[in-house]
Amino acid sequence: MIPKKQTLEQTRKSPRISLKVKWALTVGVGIFVTFVTFSMILYGAMRQILVNQERRTVTDTLNTVVQRLSPVSGDLTMAQVVPRLEGAMPSGQTSIPVPSESQNRIFSDSVIQKLAQADVSVSVFSPDRTNIFQSRDTPITLGKVHGVEVQEANIDDFHGLVGTAPIYSATSSDLIGYVQVTDKLTAFHATMHEITLLIMGLSFAAILISILIGYALATRFLKPIKLITNAIDVVNEEPQSTVRIPALKRNDELGDLVLEFNGMLDRIQRYIDQQGEFVQDVSHELRTPVAILEGHLQLLNRWGKDDPEVLAESLTASLQEVTRIKSLIQEMLDLTRADQVDIQFPNAVVDVHQTVQQVVGDFRMIHPEFTFTLDDDLEQKTFVRMYRNHLEQVMIILLDNAVKYSTDRKEIHVSMAENSVSGVAVAVQDFGEGIAEADRRRV
Repeated sequence: MIPKKQTLEQTRKSPRISLKVKWALTVGVGIFVTFVTFSMILYGAMRQILVNQERRTVTDTLNTVVQRLSPVSGDLTMAQVVPRLEGAMPSGQTSIPVPSESQNRIFSDSVIQKLAQADVSVSVFSPDRTNIFQSRDTPITLGKVHGVEVQEANIDDFHGLVGTAPIYSATSSDLIGYVQVTDKLTAFHATMHEITLLIMGLSFAAILISILIGYALATRFLKPIKLITNAIDVVNEEPQSTVRIPALKRNDELGDLVLEFNGMLDRIQRYIDQQGEFVQDVSHELRTPVAILEGHLQLLNRWGKDDPEVLAESLTASLQEVTRIKSLIQEMLDLTRADQVDIQFPNAVVDVHQTVQQVVGDFRMIHPEFTFTLDDDLEQKTFVRMYRNHLEQVMIILLDNAVKYSTDRKEIHVSMAENSVSGVAVAVQDFGEGIAEADRRRV
């Protein structure tokens, strides 16, 4: 198993690519692929539509030529074909016409006139496949003819349509020849080339725009993560920092993340403050039990060991203080007494009367120079829902502070009485310098 530290080091050594860049590239590639896919579908559909139009033109031309030549009763000859396809051919011409610009005037009707285009050629063959008429040169030779057919052909420099059809005599129904129409699709190829260039240009523009849009969106969406990263850096450098992420005006997962992150920082800050306060309170919570133990041991050492009643009382008090010290040490380890008290001691109760009297008695013993006055208006046994150690800690902290800051008038009053609001009220009064205004808000 690879150690976690080693894995983190390997991860940090790998090339770093910003999440914004990854997001922008992902969005850009996604939009580009989608655009190219639809462009290819559109390109294929347009190509098929244009090819079908050219197929219909070639088919119409074949049918027109067959219609013009079918009245011939015998085998087709050049002398019979030329007059039927020629509109203004010079008299006396007996050879196959040579392609030239003057060929544009040999066709008289609208369909045949289309054949005057430079990329269209009409060839007529006799039944023995002898070429007897050819409007323009073409590299396509006559193949097998099974009926009216139009197919795509790619031979040498020719990339177009080839249509063939047999010619039957209208009078005898005999085969009198064949007709072949070739179309180089020059205009079609030019149009598709322009469409291809347009798609390529739009694709480049689409991927560029999509990357920019993706980067802008990533910057906007990842702004909270950047703020969180900055806040983490600040907290790492200064754990006591109060930096927080400003609340986002957005009701989504990132907004929830910011709220949860701020809440986590607040909890961490609260734990740090509690830890600091706990360290400050340790001097009160541990020094006092140790002083109580020392007082009882000194009492026993002087004369209490010969008095069974004093010996029993001192041993009982010492054991209680040892138990409380053990509890304090445990709480120091987990630092969770404030948050866990309701879970660890949900049903704990304490006798306020007995506990307060014991703590006051301990302070009378360890601070004989002070006068402790206890006004007790409670019944002998008054229970409240509270963990005993915590009540002792509160009383010890209050009395210890009272002793600490009562430098002139060494007099402390403690009172206990029933209260209609809280049930029991315990008050500690001293005549020292008092609590500073800044600290009162923390009480």
